[in-house]
Amino acid sequence: MTDPNAIQPSELDQLPDRDPEETAEWQASLDAVTKAAGPHRAAYLMRRTLERAEGAGIALPKLLETDYVNSIPTSAEPAVPGDEALEQRITAWNRWNAAAMVTRGSKYGVGGHIATFASAAWLYETGFNHFFKGKEADGSGDQLYIQGHASPGIYARAFLDGRLNEEQLDNFRREAGGNGLPSYPHPRRLPWLWEFPTVSMGLGPLSAIYQARFNRYLANRGIKDTAGSHVWAFLGDGEMDEPESTAALALAAREELDNLTFVINCNLQRLDGPVRANFKIVQELEAQFRGAGWNVVKTLWGTAWDELFRLDTTGALVRRLRQVPDAQIQTYQTRDAAYIRQDFFGGDPALVEMAKLLSDDKILECFHLSRGGHEARKVFAAYKAAVEHKGAPTVILAQTVKGHTLGEGFASKNANHQMKKLSVDEFKNMRDLLELPIKDSDFVDGVVPYGHPGADSPEVRYLQERRAALGGPAPARRVHPVAPLPAPAEKAFASFDKGSGSQNVATTMAFVRLVKDLVRDKETGKRWVPIVPDEARTFGMESLFPSLGIYSPKGQTYEPVDRDQLMYYKEAQNGQILNEGITEAGSMADFIAASTSYATHGEAMIPFYIFYSMFGWQRTADQMWQLGDQLGRGFLVGATAGRTTLTGEGLQHADGHSPVIAATNPAALSYDPAFAYEVAAIVKEGLRRMYGEAAPGEDQNVFYYLTVYNEPMPQPAKPSVDGVDEGIVKGLYRFNTAESAGITPPANAPRIQLLGSGTAIHWALKAQALLADEWGVAADVWSATSWSELRRDALEADEALLRGEERVPFVRQALQGADGPVLAVSDYMRQVPDQIAQWVEQDWSSLGADGFGLSDTREAARRHFGVDAESIVVAALAQLAKRGEVKATAVKEAREKYGL
Repeated sequence: MTDPNAIQPSELDQLPDRDPEETAEWQASLDAVTKAAGPHRAAYLMRRTLERAEGAGIALPKLLETDYVNSIPTSAEPAVPGDEALEQRITAWNRWNAAAMVTRGSKYGVGGHIATFASAAWLYETGFNHFFKGKEADGSGDQLYIQGHASPGIYARAFLDGRLNEEQLDNFRREAGGNGLPSYPHPRRLPWLWEFPTVSMGLGPLSAIYQARFNRYLANRGIKDTAGSHVWAFLGDGEMDEPESTAALALAAREELDNLTFVINCNLQRLDGPVRANFKIVQELEAQFRGAGWNVVKTLWGTAWDELFRLDTTGALVRRLRQVPDAQIQTYQTRDAAYIRQDFFGGDPALVEMAKLLSDDKILECFHLSRGGHEARKVFAAYKAAVEHKGAPTVILAQTVKGHTLGEGFASKNANHQMKKLSVDEFKNMRDLLELPIKDSDFVDGVVPYGHPGADSPEVRYLQERRAALGGPAPARRVHPVAPLPAPAEKAFASFDKGSGSQNVATTMAFVRLVKDLVRDKETGKRWVPIVPDEARTFGMESLFPSLGIYSPKGQTYEPVDRDQLMYYKEAQNGQILNEGITEAGSMADFIAASTSYATHGEAMIPFYIFYSMFGWQRTADQMWQLGDQLGRGFLVGATAGRTTLTGEGLQHADGHSPVIAATNPAALSYDPAFAYEVAAIVKEGLRRMYGEAAPGEDQNVFYYLTVYNEPMPQPAKPSVDGVDEGIVKGLYRFNTAESAGITPPANAPRIQLLGSGTAIHWALKAQALLADEWGVAADVWSATSWSELRRDALEADEALLRGEERVPFVRQALQGADGPVLAVSDYMRQVPDQIAQWVEQDWSSLGADGFGLSDTREAARRHFGVDAESIVVAALAQLAKRGEVKATAVKEAREKYGL
């Protein structure tokens, strides 16, 4: 009879056992250890064995969690080069000035955060003194993603370094006067200091991964050697709950991005309380990152704990540390030695005996002060291990105390994220703790003073010498002087001016064809970065696969199934296309890295990211705002655009609002071109403005959003009249009149102006013919390439008027003298064309596709939303009837005739 307690072979193990007797001996050994020494000893031996196997490269599942102790034991820590005493004093000054800056600003009610930097001060200082490379060597340096709430500490260090003055510190969060400091890292507000905006939590870690990946992309394509660049992302443990924070962990490991380090400040607190009150966030993150393939370094305990670990001969201390939930560790930070003795040590006889050997001072030192993230030696060891690790990215889990050194009123308090100031007495206690030479008399009228040891002090000289050795100041953003990119050959654009003849061409295909021509340009072709989220075939881009290649750091290690076809799936180490899979967020992170390469690496790249328009601004608008914050340049292309052009897909794919969202972004130039030649003209102008010779006062730090359609239509030739190119760029031009369209209206026929954008212009053109043939109405048709640019220009004219300057908005200039009312129509909600209504002098009305989308044919969908040609005719007659220019009965007759 089979022993039910015997260990049975796994049903999942399909490998034959070549030596069952040896296997049984190993299993029996484990049983014996469990029986003799207990399950904890057996688990310990198994963990050590698995670690040995992993280190030897034996193919076994990785150990996802290790004990709640430092990954690098004290005996293995390297000595910290440099002067630790001076670094201690520098850190003390930074702590003081960060707290002083926020406290002094509190009288204005502008807020600020103190506790985050207080916990992370050594995480930054160690990097600034020993690891973070500046941009004065190779122009790229390291890329630093600073935790947003820690910005006061970065400002404090820049003040010590002489890069900021007291007036600027006093203007923290008060920018309107022109000499202030933004609350958080913000390149648009402080472009010489900040490279990356990070306070929209979750976007920093995602962007850091794709930045590290883009660095490799530049190197593998031979554009720039980025081997010396390392990406450092400083994150909060609470921030890791954001889905974007962990969305690309597998990508980083899969592509072996050992040029990337995450430093997670594990102070165990988020904004309102513990991150994992009943659990352990460090252990959870370790398992998550190890499971994704990252190298994990835990830096949890300071040197004061060394004595406790030496006394732990039974493993009871390590077991207890694994058991205690995070919220209880936070509580220990605020309680006395007697409480800690009872609660932490009191439940295990071995720990009770250990506690007898410890003084109250020792217990308080360990539980109140000593954390790995607060000691330069521990942090240095972790950073050194990270930069020396090859084949995988590294995450450092550094345990700290939120509000460290700010006093008992701050440290580990649940409310410390919202606490904006210290009292004078608290500052004096902090001064004594940090041993700073600040006198009581320096507190004039109760105002806390800034502290500075002097421009020629040992601290400042040391700080500046260290930064000089590492390649200059950091963080820093530099836009290195680069020659404007030469304009591509005119032929690529002019080929669209003649139209497509009898061939039906969708504007999506026109854009792809244009890009195919532009990437062949000898001067600028290699600088294009095509980005697509696994929809290249939908957009007709598969023809680019064999010519440009899909980027992969591994190249192509397999024979593609379609290798014998002309447009086969080709991956290459120097591939140009970034085909990201089903991730709009990842694709946007790609775009941001590429669009800011002109500053990050001094290499102008031209990204275009093409996506289902419904899945762009709606899904990743926060990243598009980040793109504007970071001063990115490039082309976003919303393909299969509009509410009614994507047949059969239904409301989840039917975009009726992306131009509305795009219009909210000050850096976005949003266009809804109708024809191929308009697409070409807009791209040509975008290349000039963003990458070529900018006009005086023209902001190059913009990006373009183009909507393109998948509906094949005849593409007309560009009208050969003056002002067309200007109108395309500014947002409006007359495509034709009734007469130029070959229509001969009756004498004194009522006239109306039809404004259409994108695919809607084709319905307007059909309506133009119906109005003339069936109702005796003359209609002129206008192409409104950008409602939002027309509005932006009009707003600027209004602002000029407030300054006493007379300026006529372009939309009013363009429509000046146009007879009759104006009827605007688009494939988007009416709010899109209505943006310009208040600046149009003629009577205004509009049509649009408001509401949810639906699945049906294009014709049925347009009839449903009331934007088809017949609906335009009825709306036009209604406008003219109001003016008495057609009979009121004509509206009813038309409605009945067309079945509306």
